[in-house]
Amino acid sequence: MLRSKRNLKLQTKVIILVCGVCILCLLVTNYFIQKNVEETIVGNIEEKARNMSRTAALSPIFNSGLSGEISEDKIQQYAEELRKATNVAFIVVLDMEGIRKSHPLPEKIGQKYAGGDAGKVFEGEEHTSIAKGTLGMSLRYFTPVYNEEGEQIGAILVGFLLDEVQKKVNESRAVILGSMLLGMVVGLIGAILMAKKVKKILFGMEPDEISKLLEQRSAILDYAREGVLAVDRSSRITLLNQEGSRLVKNIGITNPMEKKAEDILPQIPFMSVMKTGDKELDQEYSLNGLDVVANILPIYVNQEIVGAVATFRDKTEIRQMTEQLTGVKAYAEALRSQTHEFMNKLHVILGMVQLEFYDQIPDYVKGITDRFQSEVGYITSRIKDPVLAGFILGKVSFSREKGAKLNFSEDSYLPKSQNKAMVQDLVTILGNLIDNSVDAVQGSQEKRIELEIKQTEDGLLAIRISDTGKGIEQDYIEKVFVKGFSTKGENRGIGLHLVQNVIKKLGGRLSIHSDVDNGTEICIDIPYEVQGE
Repeated sequence: MLRSKRNLKLQTKVIILVCGVCILCLLVTNYFIQKNVEETIVGNIEEKARNMSRTAALSPIFNSGLSGEISEDKIQQYAEELRKATNVAFIVVLDMEGIRKSHPLPEKIGQKYAGGDAGKVFEGEEHTSIAKGTLGMSLRYFTPVYNEEGEQIGAILVGFLLDEVQKKVNESRAVILGSMLLGMVVGLIGAILMAKKVKKILFGMEPDEISKLLEQRSAILDYAREGVLAVDRSSRITLLNQEGSRLVKNIGITNPMEKKAEDILPQIPFMSVMKTGDKELDQEYSLNGLDVVANILPIYVNQEIVGAVATFRDKTEIRQMTEQLTGVKAYAEALRSQTHEFMNKLHVILGMVQLEFYDQIPDYVKGITDRFQSEVGYITSRIKDPVLAGFILGKVSFSREKGAKLNFSEDSYLPKSQNKAMVQDLVTILGNLIDNSVDAVQGSQEKRIELEIKQTEDGLLAIRISDTGKGIEQDYIEKVFVKGFSTKGENRGIGLHLVQNVIKKLGGRLSIHSDVDNGTEICIDIPYEVQGE
């Protein structure tokens, strides 16, 4: 039985609760209304009896009859006419001895009043009484009668049977009960509508389902590797998961839930996103020395922006992961290019064997080995970071595959950087510049690319790359750094945009010189701190 109650649906619980409250309220209200109605009806009857009794006490006929000026038959006749006209149960006229001079039952006339509740009226005092008489239980009002000299000569008794009172109370009770039933029906309908509304607001889910969903949501947010921060329309922080709290704490902010995001994190454009509705994806922000990569999106409810949410992650972690991927990718590219070259050399050797040029094969193999050793040794002796060295070797092989020659300047020398994150930035810069140069020389008769990397005396890293390609028209030089702009077709125009962003972030500068049909030269100077200095 208890289990079935726990399994009741929310809609059923709401209906039962609302109906129960309505029924309880209606029952209590009905009780007090009934009591009030009864008291009101009794009060009205009592007032009517009092007014009628006082009026009758002033009647000349009753006064004259009790004084003996007219016959007592006139008293009975007038009392009955008055009773029927006013619709009271009885009008009894008593003399000072308590003898009835009128009564609805004629046989009671002349007999002594036996009610036992008329004592006060013969002392000159009006009063009300509820007692059982010859006609049954009744409400009575006693009024003394005085002659012209002011002497009491009798009393008037006007009464209403309580059966009539109860009849009127029952009539009013029926109306009240009808109203109560109508109220219950209205309450039931309201309960059903409210339950449906509540269910709609809760997306048709039961409380236990909502509880499980919240638990899952909390677990997902807390175990996510990205920080999640949500704000309402006024930029007040409404949600911050465990990782977000850790990152926010690392930049020296405590109790973030009590503050506005625009006050503690002014770098992140929550208000701008909510105003425009545009997403900010994969953007880098510096938060009090902590570099993060964040995605900021508006939150829509019923097609209206009600807030914004940001997911962000420490850029250092991303850099570490990227460096690992970059090293692996560079190594794989180098192996792929060398494998491709090696296969070509094997085809040459196979051809020499088939042509029986046996005496020339040793010299050919020795030449290949010497060139490979000299190329690898040449680059690794000048590029001290193994990730960058492997990356450039891969690009040399890649260029050779494309029919271009990538020359590495004899003046080039790159020591390891104090900043480990610099490796990824240099990979981004060199990778995009070399790829662009390789593409640029494809239509040229001479396919040559010159690369120079060295540290200057003022602590800058100077990168110079030139090619013998077709060059860039002057009208396009400024546009090539715009994201999405390219003369090579759709889904291009990203590389130089990334290069420019990285250089700006590092506080460097970039210049580009190009002549149509004579090639392009790009010069970059960026701050570079050598490891160990």
